[in-house]
Amino acid sequence: MSSAANIQILGRDLRKVFHRATGELVTALDGISIEAHKATLTALVGPDGAGKTTLIRLAAGLMAPDSGELTVLGFDVAAHPQEVQDRIGYMPQKFGLYEDLSVQENLDLYADLHGVGGEQRQQQYLRLMEMTALEPFRNRLAGQLSGGMKQKLGLACTMVREPELLLLDEPTVGVDPLSRRDLWAIILRLVNEQGLSVLLSTSYLDEAERCEHVIVLHSGKALAQGHPGEIAALARDRTFIVAPPAGQPARSFQTRLLAEPEILDAVPEAGRVRFVLAGVTPAGSHANNGLPAAKNAVLVQPRFEDGFMVLLRQTAHQDHPVTTAFPHRPDQPSAEVIVDVRDLVRQFGSFTAVDHITFEVHRGEVFGLLGPNGAGKTTTFRMLCGLLQATSGTLHVAGMDVRHARASARQQIGYVAQKFSLYGQLSVAENLEFFASAYGLRGASKRSRIDWAMAEFELGPLARLPSIQLPGGYKQRLAMAAALLHDPEILFLDEPTSGADPLARREFWQRITALVEEGVTVIVTTHFMEEAEYCDRLVILDTGRILAQGTPAEIRSRAPAEPNREPTMEDAFLAIVEAGRYPSQADAVGAVA
Repeated sequence: MSSAANIQILGRDLRKVFHRATGELVTALDGISIEAHKATLTALVGPDGAGKTTLIRLAAGLMAPDSGELTVLGFDVAAHPQEVQDRIGYMPQKFGLYEDLSVQENLDLYADLHGVGGEQRQQQYLRLMEMTALEPFRNRLAGQLSGGMKQKLGLACTMVREPELLLLDEPTVGVDPLSRRDLWAIILRLVNEQGLSVLLSTSYLDEAERCEHVIVLHSGKALAQGHPGEIAALARDRTFIVAPPAGQPARSFQTRLLAEPEILDAVPEAGRVRFVLAGVTPAGSHANNGLPAAKNAVLVQPRFEDGFMVLLRQTAHQDHPVTTAFPHRPDQPSAEVIVDVRDLVRQFGSFTAVDHITFEVHRGEVFGLLGPNGAGKTTTFRMLCGLLQATSGTLHVAGMDVRHARASARQQIGYVAQKFSLYGQLSVAENLEFFASAYGLRGASKRSRIDWAMAEFELGPLARLPSIQLPGGYKQRLAMAAALLHDPEILFLDEPTSGADPLARREFWQRITALVEEGVTVIVTTHFMEEAEYCDRLVILDTGRILAQGTPAEIRSRAPAEPNREPTMEDAFLAIVEAGRYPSQADAVGAVA
């Protein structure tokens, strides 16, 4: 039992209810009890709407629970919010940086707000600049920083007054693997070297695995609390890995396995499929016991994600997503080039965002564009979609020259933007009505497609809700629904799962698999390196140039070898980008696949 002096956050039977604009009551927290300990890294994980952000905002003293007790650093936070706020650092999902101020000016502003001056300020600046590696960028405007650098600056501003407790709400959402690695190095250093207590929420389950204590939330309830290894143990003797049948993509085999009632979860992994059984396999038995589809599967050690999915699928009674048929297209030869990019360049003044890139995409494949923040992925997307004029090069989409027929090309394209780009004040139904009209749908055809979208993406119960109030997973569903209303041949997805929880990501990729099997071509960017395993081929960009191109297996082969450990896509990504930035290291990762 922990001593009271060791507990930084103590919550008992916390309950919080919100009113939606529709008048509906939403229970964000439903009798949760939690503990977070001193000098400990504690993670909150769970699907969208689980209560993670609400819990962090309660701990920050920004709102009070409707019932229950919550003490932070020994204070009743509802009765003494200011005393708590004077001692904590809080970094929300959208931290309040001033983009027209420099890095130094942002730090000065937060130091002034918190009354940090004199020698303490200068000492803190030296430490924070060294920790975040922002020293060379002191005079750069915050608005000109990459996403990862903005997050590091936000963390520095949060730390400027040396808090006793740090609250971080999804600190790595939307940042690339390089920046995510840097941010985690900072967080672990704060905990391990300075003894800081940290409570964070995250959508990355590999991040939760690094924490000492994890709280799994769902629908306002705590499903489990403990060390990540304790959660992982829930999937012991029921986690396997298996190769798909010859000629079948891992994503298709994943969908086939998820249709089996005996299987709780399945994800592609290094060209194979990792799956978790609903029940424990008896010692010495084979994984194909009653499961012909999983013949020759090999039992593997469970990880935190496997145990997490056991909790959600069983305790929370989560069913597998059901994918219905998309409009059928006649079979097309996979060798047909549907997107052809040659020597593409885009300059903004003297800055070259895309630097002579060349690639092609075949009909009915999933093609990935990977790269760090600022690599040129979104600029490339916007040119492919006809939303941005190329400076030079050739660009053909669905047989049309996008540089000269952008409007015609856009009729063949569906586009889901990096940030939720629908109309927040319009309801779900009003957004679909608007975009159906914008795509030229009229009359019975328009009504039919809207009805299809409502049913396919299960949006009916939320039809009257302003889209800005949707949980993240449902925002992504609505954006996908709007992009598919006109039945496009090509779907462009710009970081569509950024910030989405593991359940939402699995549902998303099952829908993408169904689309691709009906002949739709998908081009996607993502910062979740495991999602690159869903691609048929991919390129890795940095500073507007292509560093590597090939199948996932070819890209993974670029990762440095480590004893007793199979290289991952993230290992390869980090090695390729670092070799591109530091050419002297190129020999360590080999030639381009």
